[in-house]
Amino acid sequence: MKVEFYVLPSTKTADRLIAACRLAHKAWRAGFMTLIRCSDTAQQAEVDDLLWTFRRASFIPHESYSATAQAPVLVGIDQRPHFDNGVLINLNAELPPHLDCFTRVIEIVNQAPEQLNISRQNFVRYREQGYQPARVEL
Repeated sequence: MKVEFYVLPSTKTADRLIAACRLAHKAWRAGFMTLIRCSDTAQQAEVDDLLWTFRRASFIPHESYSATAQAPVLVGIDQRPHFDNGVLINLNAELPPHLDCFTRVIEIVNQAPEQLNISRQNFVRYREQGYQPARVEL
């Protein structure tokens, strides 16, 4: 599994969510099932709304996670996806509980001190689990 930390130059939380939408769009266009893992239901609703509005000229087929959800982009919290070999975009502060479902995990980092601290801790946790996380500058 590939783990990447996408690093944003800003401190704005909204920029993390927009980056998640852009990456979900890219993954969908490449044919990958994608789960955007949010930290809570409020963030889940915000990401769901952004997926409709962040890009006027295109549509990303998505839906909130449910047992019957079939869209190629799902927005959830800690649910196990009903697909394997997909892409996880993790907006949650914790490591995902279902890493075995994914071939790629993306963590989005901004420059807010609290977010930087969480990301550093997660970077170490991935290494402790045997993964070799990479850093990608956006």
